[in-house]
Formats: sequence, C-alpha cells, structure tokens
Amino acid sequence: MKIISHRGNINGIVPEKENRPSYIDCALQLGYDVEVDIRYIKNSFYLGHDTPDFEVSDVWIQSRKDNIWFHCKNSEAAYQLFLLDKIKYFCHSIDPYVLTSTNHVWVHDLSMITDHSIIPLLDLNSIITYQKYKNVYAICTDYVDYIKTK
Repeated sequence: MKIISHRGNINGIVPEKENRPSYIDCALQLGYDVEVDIRYIKNSFYLGHDTPDFEVSDVWIQSRKDNIWFHCKNSEAAYQLFLLDKIKYFCHSIDPYVLTSTNHVWVHDLSMITDHSIIPLLDLNSIITYQKYKNVYAICTDYVDYIKTK
C-alpha cells in the first residue's frame, strides 16, 4: 500500500507549511508521495489550498511527477496538467469519488472502496483504525509516519 502525505504533512497538520514547495520536498525526500493543491492562473501554476500561494514552474512539476498527486482547484489546472507528460492529477470538490489521471479512484465515501482506491484518512481517529483499509491502493494522510511505523 502506498502512503501519500497530505499537503506535505508527516506527523500532523501544519497549516502554515502545507503546499509550500520546500515542505513538499521534505516529504518527498523521506520517500513519500505527496498530494498537493494546484491552480493555474494567468499562465502560471500555484500551490495552495484556499488561495494561490506559491508559484511553481512546469520544470518543478515535471521533476516531481512520479511522486506528486495534484488536486486541481480549478479546471484550467486540470487542462494544463493534462498537456504535460504523465502527471498524476484529479479534480473534485464534494464528489464521493473521482477518477485520477492514473485510473485510480480517489474515494471520499469510504463505503465505495475497492482495491484500486486512494482514500483520505485525515483525522487521527480514522488513522488509528486504518488497518481495516489495508487492501486499498493508497492512503492519503497528515500522519504518514504513524502509518509507516504500524
């Protein structure tokens, strides 16, 4: 099972660092995949959950494409990532599940899990019981070190 760091977090939520390129790189250097929020505005990519906070280049994206899952926050980001080569991305807001560019299903309604699902387990209570989801493709969490040690 793949473990995906949510916005770069390793041992809990750190809002002031989330989606920051240097924070993401730290999680990548520890061997984790990372889910990040991305927008495309006026010919540039920006990372940030609620707002476009950190500009990143196509080169930055391409050099990390094997280990980053881009959560597109606007439709233009999805289209621009589609134009790049083999980028992992998905789009959703309130959907119970969405298909990713890698043909995995990012599931938010945990009753819809299959063996090719990627599921977000973001609160500590769901992390503690995560083992019942051991047959999924990946778990996205703010507590990747906890899952790695179990």
